[in-house]
Amino acid sequence: MISFNNVTKQYGAQVLFVDASFQLNPGEKVGLVGPNGSGKTTVFRLVMGEEGSDDGSVQKPRRLTVGYFRQDVGEMRGRSVLAETVAGAGEVADLGAELNRLEARMAEAGDDLERAVERFGEVQARFQELGGYEIEARAQSILAGLGLRLGQVQDDVGKLSGGWKMRVALARILLARPDVLLLDEPTNYLDIESILWLESFLRDYPGAVLMTCHDRDVMNRVARKIIEIDGGQVRSYTGDFDFYERARALEAAQREAEYQRQQAMLAREMRFVERFKAQVAKAPQVQSRLKRLEKIERIEPPRRIVERHFDFRKAPRSGDDVVKIEAVRKAWGEHVVHDGLSLLVRRGERWAVMGENGAGKTTLLKMIVGALPPDSGQITLGAGVTLGYFAQHQMEQLDAGSTVLEELDRHARTAPIGVIKNLAAAFGFSGDDVDKPVRVLSGGERARVALAKILYDAPNLLVLDEPTNHLDMTTKRALVRALETHEGTMVFVSHDRAFLRVLAGRVLELGAGAPRVYPGRYDEYVAATGREAPGMRR
Repeated sequence: MISFNNVTKQYGAQVLFVDASFQLNPGEKVGLVGPNGSGKTTVFRLVMGEEGSDDGSVQKPRRLTVGYFRQDVGEMRGRSVLAETVAGAGEVADLGAELNRLEARMAEAGDDLERAVERFGEVQARFQELGGYEIEARAQSILAGLGLRLGQVQDDVGKLSGGWKMRVALARILLARPDVLLLDEPTNYLDIESILWLESFLRDYPGAVLMTCHDRDVMNRVARKIIEIDGGQVRSYTGDFDFYERARALEAAQREAEYQRQQAMLAREMRFVERFKAQVAKAPQVQSRLKRLEKIERIEPPRRIVERHFDFRKAPRSGDDVVKIEAVRKAWGEHVVHDGLSLLVRRGERWAVMGENGAGKTTLLKMIVGALPPDSGQITLGAGVTLGYFAQHQMEQLDAGSTVLEELDRHARTAPIGVIKNLAAAFGFSGDDVDKPVRVLSGGERARVALAKILYDAPNLLVLDEPTNHLDMTTKRALVRALETHEGTMVFVSHDRAFLRVLAGRVLELGAGAPRVYPGRYDEYVAATGREAPGMRR
């Protein structure tokens, strides 16, 4: 259906891929993976025709419809959320608009009435064939699946935050039902309930899907083929993400063994040459071996995945009672999110806070850190508690005009520059990367800067609101490893099930009725409730 044939693409001296060939077949669900900057977004642009290849070709049928969800959604305002979604439904949306215009012309009963009636019949037949009369119902179903409430659906889309507009943009693409969905990180702004809904939608989708995604569970449950771009090469693996990782590790081990065997052989031959090059009697053998060495095709050193390591400094010990929440009430207008909430968080516990949209997860975290007062009740931190708070808005508060190094240095004023550089390197900013201005950093890079500040402060209470948003899988693994060894207390919200499985020791579920406490790990919560998130069934 879509075929890359020996495609080569580079920007200046940066070669993204050379002689890349792969195929996306009808109905296939494919995950596109590779390090940042490897060329994943370029693949999408080549498919869309927004860029051309330097060599080779990208072929697709002329009448193929392609929907592309990207992180830059553009401007949205002036229409309701529902109208904005329906407007993206492709041909059926255009036909609906034409029907409205034709109805207005027929109401005027002008000279072209007969022509308008005839055209109306043609358009209406095609509109009905494409399911146009069900389009609004389908749009509302998709919007609900992505977490938009009925009140939001009728409101002006311009009032939504950037994250919610991303959901509307995704809904537009899904509603259009193109032959091929190109999805660039579709889960970045979704909560766990919406991610679970999207998983189900994509598994059942009749068209083909090509997506990048940093959520391991989504890749495992949706993708049945993985295409990897790395070091200018493109490889395909038939299987889910876990299969790809195992296959890649096996291939890497084999390439490493081949490389080491050749290096050992070359070393033996060169030792012989060095030992006997001055001996006349051995001269023919030396020359023979040198000629043989010249003809050997050298195996390139295998590329190795560089795993990051975040090391939290040892935090001072806090008292046994870390956070005490007593009869807390909090409401936004008539919407009561907490009513008499009481909870005791003790030293060393790791609490995952779960709940549907509007259940008050972020509100609770803000009240714990003192960023938001409760309407009534009390929240107190225990003796010796030092607080580290990560939230998405902190990335927006970074100084756009500063470099990474300047931002960290301003936070840790008394630390030597060597310590600051080591801190930056631990979070993936080494060499010239420390001189990058904050304004050019990606969402994941900004998150790493904010997390680096927390690491430096060595808090014994970590309050984390979606800490893995925008992080790639390599960085997520490093963060999880660091948090696993962290000796302090944690209260966090996360939509990443891999993160939850490793780190959640207790679950607080918020929602309709009284808060529920599950004194076990996330997997035990799933087993006890029969669902992976509040309001969702397995």
